[in-house]
Amino acid sequence: MNNIRDHLCRVAAEITENSAAGFESKAQWEKARPVRFRQYLEMQGVEHLFAMQERPPLNVTVTGVIERDDVIIEKLHYEALPKLYVTGNLYRPRKLQGPAPAVLYVCGHSQKQRVHYQAHPRRWAQLGFVTLLIETIERGGLAGDHHGEYTKGAFHWYSRGYTPAGTELWTGVRALDLLQAREEVDGARLGITGISGGGAVSWWVAAADERIKVSAPVCGTGTVRAHLKERTWDGHCACIMFLNTYRRDLADCGALIAPRPLMVASADRDGIFSIASIRETYERVKRIYELYGAGGACQLVATPGPHSYHEISRTRIFSFFMKHLMDKDVPPESVGDIGELLETEETLNVWVNGIPADEQTSTIDETFVPLAEAPAVKSKKDVATRRKALVAALRDKTFGHFPQTRCPLDMETQIEWRGGETTWARIGFTSEPDWRLHGVLRRPDVTLDKPSPALLFLWSFLLRPREDRTEFGYFTDGFDNSRVCLGVQCRGIADTSWHPSLQWHIRRSAAITGRTIASMQVYDALRALELVRSLPNVDGKRVALAAKGQMAAVAIYAALLDGNVATIILETPPATQNAASSPDGTGEAIEMLNCLRFTDLPFAAGLLFPADLVFIGPRPETYRWTEDLYRRLGGRVFHVNRLAEFVPPEE
Repeated sequence: MNNIRDHLCRVAAEITENSAAGFESKAQWEKARPVRFRQYLEMQGVEHLFAMQERPPLNVTVTGVIERDDVIIEKLHYEALPKLYVTGNLYRPRKLQGPAPAVLYVCGHSQKQRVHYQAHPRRWAQLGFVTLLIETIERGGLAGDHHGEYTKGAFHWYSRGYTPAGTELWTGVRALDLLQAREEVDGARLGITGISGGGAVSWWVAAADERIKVSAPVCGTGTVRAHLKERTWDGHCACIMFLNTYRRDLADCGALIAPRPLMVASADRDGIFSIASIRETYERVKRIYELYGAGGACQLVATPGPHSYHEISRTRIFSFFMKHLMDKDVPPESVGDIGELLETEETLNVWVNGIPADEQTSTIDETFVPLAEAPAVKSKKDVATRRKALVAALRDKTFGHFPQTRCPLDMETQIEWRGGETTWARIGFTSEPDWRLHGVLRRPDVTLDKPSPALLFLWSFLLRPREDRTEFGYFTDGFDNSRVCLGVQCRGIADTSWHPSLQWHIRRSAAITGRTIASMQVYDALRALELVRSLPNVDGKRVALAAKGQMAAVAIYAALLDGNVATIILETPPATQNAASSPDGTGEAIEMLNCLRFTDLPFAAGLLFPADLVFIGPRPETYRWTEDLYRRLGGRVFHVNRLAEFVPPEE
């Protein structure tokens, strides 16, 4: 109990166990598929792009042509979105009798992708396929990023609903548009393959676009359960997983590809994708294929060795594609393997005239997913309407991991003491079955003639169990002794904290299970509100919620979801959730999945109207919008230097 690794491994196991599961017939699966497809696009952050009536021009630019005896290589770039440049080399057979099938080759994380992988598209072209190798946004000579939250503290990507997996998915989809526009290509016969990061993108594009008729992801397969239990996730950048809003696994993505031919190729000694998890993903996907009577179209190739290609995997894939895109039965042992690397980096360079000055590839994380703007609120009725819609969206897309059934709080008093005119107690209660939390309860000694207002304070010290254990006492010192006050340590605070060295791992691992540290703390805060209202002599309609620093973000969302907090008290709240944190993952962890697509902290605080709003000390300038809204609608905003200065108005 109260071990964050155990908790996340438990929920990860549940995700994997439920992946591509529960479907007993083709009809049952196909009924569920449209919703799952929509959710998949949403988790990739591309649903708005797929909804476009007309896609923007690709503006394909060929910057050079290389002619060899067997192939012709075009050096080109295109715009997946305006100024989102993607670089590539198009390999086509020197002699073509007519429109040919085409392969989209998506690269892994090599520093020199067009050079490192060139033997693959060359061999595809030698076999008669037009082949477009595209580089990732991170390695195409531009400074796009797959590792924002990995090395740069860009955990706000989770709040933005952004993942580079979605960007690579979209650049792949636009590559298919490019191929279909080529006269040498038969647009009805398209395939996709690649290794490592390219293996992941092979899953992503094939699941999203039915123009892909055959796919072969290589060394890009694993389960959420394995990534957490075996800590292989620590070795991956963000393009390897979608933003897991709906708590799905890779097999759920693979199910969307069925019944189109799929060959999963992986190594049996891969240090970042365990062979057991590869086999499990394959078996789960194959069950969906079998519902179509197409089990033979889903194949697994396990090769000996580390994270890499093998002659076995390459030749099996060549043979597989020739069968399904050319209707040719060529055994793997006869199809031939790749040759040597013949072209230099300089020869294959796309940017012969330099990188365009207007490129937005390096900042695409800032614009790829549309974010919420300040809500237009003109009346008190508008507040209620917008709050209801916001809460519904957040419960589905930010806090969907909340347990559907609440366990008993099971409050216990561990020790009790007196101080002045009050009685103090250390209490414990259960938030989730494997989370036992603690707090301090302060009650007036006098017998009250009517139920008392109450204050719930969210302890703010993260990862420092021995530092300032009296924080709650200092915060409430001098505050109205007639009120019941409860200070609660949400998970990750004080008694349930973990070592700072785990923070980076926990923040990343929580996200692939569809939650964050802050969103789990919001659930704890909601359970604490439930607890304080259950206490004797407490007026449940007059509960104030207080927090400072990063926990102020938790308090704002808890109050919003609760809907019945009378007063919200914020000390030094974060200005926004749209900001990076420490590169090593330490410090404030206020990210919550997708929240910025719907709101930000000042906007959410404004929609708490008509609850009283109290700021302790200086407040960020971003909350001016909040105060202006309150004043326009006749709400009450207070500014004090410490809690004891706040005199609650007569209820």
